[in-house]
Amino acid sequence: MSKQNNIGVYKMENGYWAYRFKIVVDGVDINRRRTKDAFGNKLTTKTEAIRAREAAIAAARTERKRQIKISRRTIKELFEEYREKGCTGKAYKTLLKQDSLWKNHFCERWGKRYIDDISVAEINDYLAELYFEKEYAYRYVESFLKMFYLIFGQAYSRNYLDVDTYNKLCVNKDTKIHMPKLRADDDTEIIAFTRSELALLDKYFEGSNAETAYLLGKYCGLRINETYGLKWDHVDLEAGTILIDRQQQYQNSLIKLVPPKTRNARRTIYLCDKMVSHLKIKKQKALEDAERFSAVRAQKQRFIEDLDGSMISSCTLVNCLPDGTLQTVNSMKYPSREIKASLHIEFKYHYLRHTYGTLMAEMNTPTHLLCNQMGHGNIHVTQLYYLAVSKNGIDILQNNINQL
Repeated sequence: MSKQNNIGVYKMENGYWAYRFKIVVDGVDINRRRTKDAFGNKLTTKTEAIRAREAAIAAARTERKRQIKISRRTIKELFEEYREKGCTGKAYKTLLKQDSLWKNHFCERWGKRYIDDISVAEINDYLAELYFEKEYAYRYVESFLKMFYLIFGQAYSRNYLDVDTYNKLCVNKDTKIHMPKLRADDDTEIIAFTRSELALLDKYFEGSNAETAYLLGKYCGLRINETYGLKWDHVDLEAGTILIDRQQQYQNSLIKLVPPKTRNARRTIYLCDKMVSHLKIKKQKALEDAERFSAVRAQKQRFIEDLDGSMISSCTLVNCLPDGTLQTVNSMKYPSREIKASLHIEFKYHYLRHTYGTLMAEMNTPTHLLCNQMGHGNIHVTQLYYLAVSKNGIDILQNNINQL
């Protein structure tokens, strides 16, 4: 290594840069020598090394001040503090999932451990155990990883964890906790129905109580909670749009309309002509049913809590039976079983959303528009639909190959 200047940065033999410094804070010597920045990136230029050194010195001074105040906490103490003070604004379903993970997995295994006494290797081994030995689904194991990030983030923000330990656990890409390597046979791909399967599903749902819900999944890509939370006054048949700003959800055994989980999920969906035509017919029938079944509805309709806390009739929802009976996310359970038994198709409502995204991608819909229509928070999620290989996509590919 050859020293390039006198400000603590130097170029190494491999061409990358590094820095070092020695400072005294409150009578304590702090020595650092680093070849990467705080995020684990190699320093490719002298300017990057200077900036990384300056940032490291500032962080060292701040951290020394923090260390004086740092007090130890167990994971249990930290999670209880988070639930008492730190979870304001979190979605109900998110908290429900976190509480379930805590009660069924984290509390017994990690609750008594001190937050600053847990290593990266321990957590990586634990995640590998869940995935390979207990054979939990990959997506489910990811929820454990997110829980650890939540816990360590809370610990750092509340001054129970120093910056070096936090960076090692959650920031530095070379050291931070991570998911085990995906098994070759694991299935996390996008699952879309083929054209022939859609034809069979069209026939199955035609004229059934679940037809409208099915079409909203097929032609709009709605999530099932959004489908059953759709109100008639959010359907604009003249403009050919529907507004998605709430979803149906069970909370403490009660059915409610609640906000979407993310900000991006609130969106305006543009309808195809088939969907507009279907909803016009259904709207007219709903008006006729209001008269025809008025007496029955008085007994069978249910009142559920809306976003503003008001109680609304089940009859104000698009997916409601003629006699006023409320349809819920559970209404798809019977069709799913019957479709599997009679048509031999593995039907999950969410696969309609996958199918919508895949078909729209195959038709070269601009990525940002599809991202908006599907309510994704990250455009990289939308891009997966452009990478997914579907039966129809293979047919297009084969046709193009034959034209070479």
